[in-house]
Parts: sequence; C-alpha cells; structure tokens
Amino acid sequence: MALYKTIGAFLLFLGTVSGYANPGACSGTCVNTHDPSIIRRSDGTYFRFSTGGKIAVHTAPDITGPWTYKGAALPAGSSIDLGGNQDLWAPEVALVGNTYYLYYSVSKFGVQDSAIGVATSSSLDVGTWKDLGSTGIRSSSGKPYNAIDPNLINADGTYYITFGSFWKDIHQVAMKNPPKAVASGSSAVQVAFDPVKTDEEGAFVFKHGSYYYLFFSKGKCCGYDTSRPAAGEEYKILVCRSTSATGGYKDKSGKACTNGGGTVVLESHGNVYGPGGQGVYDDPVHGPVSIRSRKTIWLIMLIIFALQILYYHYVNTKIGFADGQKQFGWNTINFSSGWPVV
Repeated sequence: MALYKTIGAFLLFLGTVSGYANPGACSGTCVNTHDPSIIRRSDGTYFRFSTGGKIAVHTAPDITGPWTYKGAALPAGSSIDLGGNQDLWAPEVALVGNTYYLYYSVSKFGVQDSAIGVATSSSLDVGTWKDLGSTGIRSSSGKPYNAIDPNLINADGTYYITFGSFWKDIHQVAMKNPPKAVASGSSAVQVAFDPVKTDEEGAFVFKHGSYYYLFFSKGKCCGYDTSRPAAGEEYKILVCRSTSATGGYKDKSGKACTNGGGTVVLESHGNVYGPGGQGVYDDPVHGPVSIRSRKTIWLIMLIIFALQILYYHYVNTKIGFADGQKQFGWNTINFSSGWPVV
C-alpha cells in the first residue's frame, strides 16, 4: 500500500509540474461538437452525440477517430410542445439493461421555458431512435431551475437525473425504473449553487471508489467570437464530491458545492480555451487497461490507479472562437489523490 501511495503521489506531482495536458488525438470530424456524450458499443464502435442538428451522431472505431457523421438521432425533432423542439441540446446517452437511453433538452438560449425529453434504441444507430417525449422534468418562469443539461446516474439501484443551468444552478430528481419518467412523489433538490454568480451547468455525476464526483461547467460558454469574457470568466470544468449521489457535495477545500464550492479540473491553457460540456467515461482502450495487454511498469501504475476519460468541447484558439468551431477534446484523468487530475 505504501508503494501505491508513493506512485500515486509521483503521478500527481508530474501532473502538477507539467500543467494541463493537451487534448488527446482526434481525427475525422472533430468540430461543432458542443456538449458531447460518448458511449462505446459492445462491438467496439464509439458513438458521439452532440448539440444541434437534432442531435448529431458521429461514430469512430476509437475515441481518437476517425469520427464520421451518421445523421440526426431525432430527424423529426421532439414531440415536446415547446419552442426549440427542432433544435435539441445537451444529449446524454446511457445503457440501461439492454436498451440505450438518449436524454435531451428542449429550450431556447436564455429562456427558462424548457423540458428534458428521452428517446430509446436497441442499437444506438441512426434511424432506430424512438422519441418518448417528456420525462416530466420541466421548467418555466418562477421555477428555481432550468430543465436542461440532463445526466443519468444509477446509485445503488435508484436512478437520478442531475440537471440545470443558471437560475439556481444544478438540481437532481429521482426517476422511475426504467428511467423514462420522474418517480412518483419525487421533486427536484438543489445539489450545486453559487449564490454570487449563478453560472453553473452541465452536471455529470461519476462514481469512483467510495465517492460520487459531481463535475460541472462554470462561466460563459458561448459567443466568444463576438463577445469574449474577462480572463478567467470563460467556461471551465469544476468538481465536488460526496459519499452520497444525492447531496452533500464539497470541493477539495471542504466548501459546500451548494455555497459556491468547486475545485477546478480543467480550464483554459495554451491553445485550449473555454473547455466544458464534459462527461467522464471508463474507456477500455485509453482508460483502465488489462494487465495482460501491457508489460511496462509505467502502464502497470496506470492500471493500479485506473485512469478514466474526461471528454468535453473547447475552442482551439488557432482555429477560431465561433460556436460552430467548438472542438472535441478528451484527456485521461487520475483519481489517485482522491480528486480527478488531468
């Protein structure tokens, strides 16, 4: 155990002295990938779902690419009767049993009249998604949240969707099983909030070891080509953790996530500007690996500390700042210190 702690400290030291790593390799279509959601099918095919184009779907043989556009997940848009039902946002894809679930947002930018919908498929392929309409998560003027940016977590057999953007930031609600609709009697509970700057969104809950980690994006996300925020006010990825999926999240300093807490995981660096819209994934190729497939001591260290993939969108300052130029980014992250380090 002492050796493990020493190796973990050394890896953390390397990350600290070298700063943030550049995004991993990406080939094929790596642009216009706002709010990506990544999942790998049992045949090894990677699927990437993203905002716009009625949920754009790309596939690749590896997370590095080459990514190929396959079409829209919901070519007819959403059946939810709200403005924006032809311009769907922030997809979240998860496998529940033998069925894939696609959660999406119906909204307009800066508007609180929003809803979270769901569609299902047995294969992930374009042309197979059946829209089921609203999950029952809906917001309007006067609500303490905005019903966008859904993320599904299964916590000891109970499903929860964590969601929200601005207003009073990030909330969570219990779902039925299977998770097609809000559980009877369940109401949304706030899990993250900054009382000074209510600019948190894009929640993603990931369990590692005995902790649930609440990743979220904070700052200005968009429109950098016409109005860039003050340095440090652009999008960045933060995290809090808790032993419960449903609350009590605190950052590394012990500050509550419901009182402005949040430890930075990834922010602007080098040519990377405004990373966010993130998710975390146990990737069998670039994350946790089989000891039989690697023979060097360095990769054995990685096995011990089970690296995961952090994926996100970002602006490459050498390419352009427009929303349509957002790039797909990914890095391995290390939890050996108890906190995710890129």
